[in-house]
Amino acid sequence: MSDLSDIRREYTLGGLRRADLAAEPMAQFELWMQQAKDAPLTDPTAMVVATVDASGQPFQRIVLLKRFDEHGFVFFTNLESRKATQLAGNAHISLLFPWHPLERQVAVTGKSEALSTAEVLKYFLTRPKDSQIAAWVSQQSSKISARQALESKFAEMKAKFSRGEVPLPKFWGGYRVVPDSIEFWQGGEHRLHDRFLYSRSGDGWQIDRLAP
Repeated sequence: MSDLSDIRREYTLGGLRRADLAAEPMAQFELWMQQAKDAPLTDPTAMVVATVDASGQPFQRIVLLKRFDEHGFVFFTNLESRKATQLAGNAHISLLFPWHPLERQVAVTGKSEALSTAEVLKYFLTRPKDSQIAAWVSQQSSKISARQALESKFAEMKAKFSRGEVPLPKFWGGYRVVPDSIEFWQGGEHRLHDRFLYSRSGDGWQIDRLAP
């Protein structure tokens, strides 16, 4: 067994106070996302997406956030993937943005809503053509014999769609995560981290400081 107990550091980049927070969590998230982009961080839009299968087993994977507004967080995926299958059976979902260089995390809990075909198509048309073709190639989460099978299928589909636009696959879509809670975590010295939780309360949000 490898002992990792001596790997530690202090978090000293700054604190977070109640007076610093926006009244609405998405406004606070927009500020932190902009600061993550300006830092600049590698893949600031990368988030851990957690879902649960029918037996209660949690699964996590990293997905890129593609849009957010006052209604929630949007990402896209294959609708036959493991995450999509799990969301069909249980719409509850959580997101985590691990902005380590800024000593920050944002944790979201909520429910997923499938996007309309119009919303999905609008985004799909903005993707590079090779990314559009890749959506046709991968039967996400299914078992494959070798990488060569993917590359051969990609070449086949690239030739098929070489002239003209790539159509939207019927099995490709997206979700909006409507948050019930959003926690903002800022690292602090001596492990006295600052944590603030926004929770839905009627038509507004309640803000509570949490112990580290």
